[in-house]
Amino acid sequence: MTAIDVLLKRNDALDDAVRGDRSSPSPSLHVAILTCMDARIRVFELFGLLQGESHVLRNAGGVVTDDMIRSLALSQRKLGTREVLIVQHTNCGLSMVTEDDFKDELETDSGLRPTWAVEAFREVADSVRGSINRVRHSPFLPHTDQVRGFVYDVHEGRLTEVDGAKP
Repeated sequence: MTAIDVLLKRNDALDDAVRGDRSSPSPSLHVAILTCMDARIRVFELFGLLQGESHVLRNAGGVVTDDMIRSLALSQRKLGTREVLIVQHTNCGLSMVTEDDFKDELETDSGLRPTWAVEAFREVADSVRGSINRVRHSPFLPHTDQVRGFVYDVHEGRLTEVDGAKP
């Protein structure tokens, strides 16, 4: 059985056990959460979210990229979000690579060099600050005053607000 088959079997067993409001694509808390794709970050459990309360956007590192700005622009302009919560984490894979080394690896394997940024970083708090600044200075986002950033400790399960990241 493949991993996808396991997930589909679990879905069949759910029935209608997922609590929350599914009546609208607009999140009831008017918040978008940006975080890493890391499987150790259980976003709904971490914040006690119910279905329908928040948009959850994920990518490698939880970094604000052009595609995250695209998703946030739609979230804010068409679906009513007003706040942005950025959560990056300790022991992230992006802190273990470098921009050039990873691009070199991909170019060696594929014959093509990626045009996109890897967004590698050494200090997670600095990466959070950079992502906050990208949101706050984006001309495509009308709501940039309620943007806060945190580091999630994957071992302790705790969130720490990044100094200087609070408006």
